[in-house]
Amino acid sequence: MKKIEAVFQLSKLNEVQTALENIGIDEMTVCEVRGFGRQNRHKEIYRAREHTINSLPMIRMDLVVEDQNLGQVVSVVMKSAKTDAQGDAKILISDVNEAAYALTI
Repeated sequence: MKKIEAVFQLSKLNEVQTALENIGIDEMTVCEVRGFGRQNRHKEIYRAREHTINSLPMIRMDLVVEDQNLGQVVSVVMKSAKTDAQGDAKILISDVNEAAYALTI
């Protein structure tokens, strides 16, 4: 099994989720994070004061998939999260040696 951590722009969440559901992947954890990298910092005015924004709101989606589904899932995430902007998405893949599930009855 593999764990996929995908970090992408907030505006792409629905598109990525729909694309994954279309290939049968409907279990994931999603959280809003803030990040920065090579993208330019920008300034915003709030209450008549200028502030430099160093980080941008992003989505982090965590998925655990079977090894045989890895290529398809990564391809779907890459295609649906792409915006052509610098730093638009990052995908990290790691091995999962053990997994436990809590069941509610």
